[in-house]
Amino acid sequence: MNKKWIYYLGLTLVAAIWGANFGVSRSAMETFDPILFSFLRFGLAVPFFFLILKIKEGSIGLPWKVMLQLAFIGLIGVTGLEIAVMYSIKYTTLANASLLNVAPWPIFAALFAPLFVKEKFTRRLAVGGAGAIIGVTFIILGGEEGFNLSSDHMIGNLLAFGVSIIGALFNLSCMPLMKKYSSLRVSTWFIFFGALFMLPLTMGSWSKVDWSGLEAGHYTAIVYNVLICTVFAFVVWNASMFKIGAARANFFRYVVPGAAVIAGLVFFDEGITLWQMVGAVCMGAGLVWISTEKKEPEPVPIAVVQ
Repeated sequence: MNKKWIYYLGLTLVAAIWGANFGVSRSAMETFDPILFSFLRFGLAVPFFFLILKIKEGSIGLPWKVMLQLAFIGLIGVTGLEIAVMYSIKYTTLANASLLNVAPWPIFAALFAPLFVKEKFTRRLAVGGAGAIIGVTFIILGGEEGFNLSSDHMIGNLLAFGVSIIGALFNLSCMPLMKKYSSLRVSTWFIFFGALFMLPLTMGSWSKVDWSGLEAGHYTAIVYNVLICTVFAFVVWNASMFKIGAARANFFRYVVPGAAVIAGLVFFDEGITLWQMVGAVCMGAGLVWISTEKKEPEPVPIAVVQ
């Protein structure tokens, strides 16, 4: 029995988790500086990654030369990229951030993939991806907030779009190391270095937080980001991506804005428009079309941080 549906379900679940995190992170940044919140997310996740690596593979080490490479990858892909994500959420609307951060990423990943991995861009993937792109655009632009090109949001918009380009290249550039070492081992170390480089940037932020005044919601946001959005989501996403391939897996990022809209309805009593429902149908049809391709390209593991 073909059980590939389990991996597509895993991708959908993780994308939904990340979608809900747009609202969680936006709320948390009313209390925490964006860089500090990013550090808490990845810094607190590091021990869990090393524990999983030790249990699963029996060791955690790497050659020093490889560690230097991963230090650079962590600096760009975790320290720089995640700070850009947090500030894009802070300095533009959620609609803008979700559209510019999420929508172009799979396109760039599919376009750049042949430069890094042997993965075929099929006609079915192109058609399904186009349907998903149209759907996610309707979901975001059809909301009450819409897409805002105001100059007040320009910095956040540019950061969000830059995240898509750099993020896609970052994912794919890990391939040479992951042909020799597991994605878990490589990613554990670049997340460690990314958090390490982020630590000095938080020095002025710790004293600005009223730690004694933190409430249950603040701790819930931290736990959600560390255990669910980072540790759990990373393991499930990469295990699923390994089985079905990078290009088609990245299109499941389009579930993120849909999940964000649903979270807004459930937690913030925000409405859902007809255009958003039409978009959800288009997006769902596109992703189903992608997932039902009989002959799939050779899967390649790719590390992801969201």
